[in-house]
Parts: sequence; structure tokens; C-alpha cells
Amino acid sequence: MAVTISLALLFGFVLFVLLRSKTLGAGSAFVAVMFGFYLASTGAADTVNQLMSAIVNALPDL
Repeated sequence: MAVTISLALLFGFVLFVLLRSKTLGAGSAFVAVMFGFYLASTGAADTVNQLMSAIVNALPDL
């Protein structure tokens, strides 16, 4: 759970930076947020969480 909250903050910060640098428009940001929101409520949510956990656990070994 701690990893999920940290990744949510990280991705939120990246989205904020992209909006501030005008690299990403407001419409695209809305689509990205809504995609993540709806993806979290599908059966793919467990797979995405497992993938992100595997990546986070592999980072110290690099």
C-alpha cells in the first residue's frame, strides 16, 4: 500500500510538471487521469499493481 501511494504521488507530480511546462494540454491530462481511474476499477488493476511492485522491487538490484 505504501508503494501505491508513493507511485500515485510520483505520477501526480509528473502530470503536474507536464501541465506547467505546457507539454501536456488540459484535455490530455483529463484523459490520462480518467484512464487511470477507470483502469483501477477493472480486472487489470491487480496485474498493474503486481507489475509496478515487481519494477519497484527490481530497482535496487540495478
